[in-house]
Amino acid sequence: MQIKLFDSEWKLMEMLWDREPVSAKELSLVAAEEIGWNKNTTYTVIKKLVDKGVINRSEPGFMCTSLVKREDARRAETESLIDRLYHGSRKALFSALLEDEKLSAEDIDELRQLLEKR
Repeated sequence: MQIKLFDSEWKLMEMLWDREPVSAKELSLVAAEEIGWNKNTTYTVIKKLVDKGVINRSEPGFMCTSLVKREDARRAETESLIDRLYHGSRKALFSALLEDEKLSAEDIDELRQLLEKR
């Protein structure tokens, strides 16, 4: 499943993943408190996510649950970024990330261990 979420959809999904299952009303209250959205904005984004097949909204109480795991959405977004900016090259992405980064010996060891596990 290809997942493409816009910034507003990501914000709502993060709130959902942290609280699910949660009612649409509760999501609207959290969105109002955390990012200043009004109820209509939240409900519009929920509808878009339902239409995309990313969340399910069910009765009673318009309970919302995710149909996509957070990690799957992150992975899809990462793949899209790598394809768009680095022509699919993970090596080019890592080179860009590490180019100006000051890494401690401990950081380098951790990265080396992660690579060796692959």
